[in-house]
Amino acid sequence: MSLTNIQLLVLDVDGVLTDGGIIRDDSGQQIKRFHVRDGAGIVLWRRLGKDVAIITGKESAVVAHRAEELGIQYVYQNVGNKLETYTELLEELNLKDEQVAYVGDDLPDLRVMCRVAVPIAVADAAEEVRAVAKYVTKFPGGYGAVRDAIEFLCKEMGLWDEVVARYRD
Repeated sequence: MSLTNIQLLVLDVDGVLTDGGIIRDDSGQQIKRFHVRDGAGIVLWRRLGKDVAIITGKESAVVAHRAEELGIQYVYQNVGNKLETYTELLEELNLKDEQVAYVGDDLPDLRVMCRVAVPIAVADAAEEVRAVAKYVTKFPGGYGAVRDAIEFLCKEMGLWDEVVARYRD
């Protein structure tokens, strides 16, 4: 698999960046748990000059905060049709499907996953999602799956040694 031209990584949230659980506090505010290695992986990816986007069906202030913390510029929440949003994003960034990887876990991700160059499923994704994936992460969503996906992409693109060297020097 040759992935030398991947410029954009698109992520779902619930079940990918989180374990899929939704916790509400006494005031009804939503709480989500994110894995620090996923965040570190996103920072690594961005330092390589690559873009990250979030497309999620739910809306949550905590997602906006996490995206801002990680420097993710393209955040689309409360999306009913992920393919439509994805297509608009490609137009905005002047990219083609061949330049995109997508990490998903459930049926709403399928349409986009079937279009991108590198569809990636988290380890605990729905069977149909794993079936279309070119890579299935070693970890379930919310437990380092995004970091694993980024490491996979970097290794396939011949960039991993460059990433590691930044931490050795």
